[in-house]
Amino acid sequence: MSENCLFCGIVAGSIPSTRVAENDRAIAFMDINPATAGHLLVVPRAHSTDLREASAEDLTAATLLAQSLVTRVIDRLDAAGANLLSCIGADAWQSVFHTHLHVIPRYHDDPLQLPWHPTPGDFNEINATAAKLV
Repeated sequence: MSENCLFCGIVAGSIPSTRVAENDRAIAFMDINPATAGHLLVVPRAHSTDLREASAEDLTAATLLAQSLVTRVIDRLDAAGANLLSCIGADAWQSVFHTHLHVIPRYHDDPLQLPWHPTPGDFNEINATAAKLV
């Protein structure tokens, strides 16, 4: 646990939240700033800043919990789909520095627009970048 971490406080129960699911290593609760109806956060119980620091066991537990919640939001909230999002770093919209996954239900008429709008890339640039990652 990290003393000044909002999500560690939620895990510990010292900060109120609306929990909807949990397992031995992760909890899921409603986001108080929802992007759409039913927006959830899944966090490992153990503190880590982002998924680069989280243990494989914590990531597995959080991902499996998120998977079950995607099914729930589609089945129980009549969502058309869902986004699963992890933000890593302030420039990537991370505002709470405790590893977490957003489960964002998507609806046919929801207004949520992410800033990325896919457009075709340059094939040579894509291959050059891929070569750096192999």
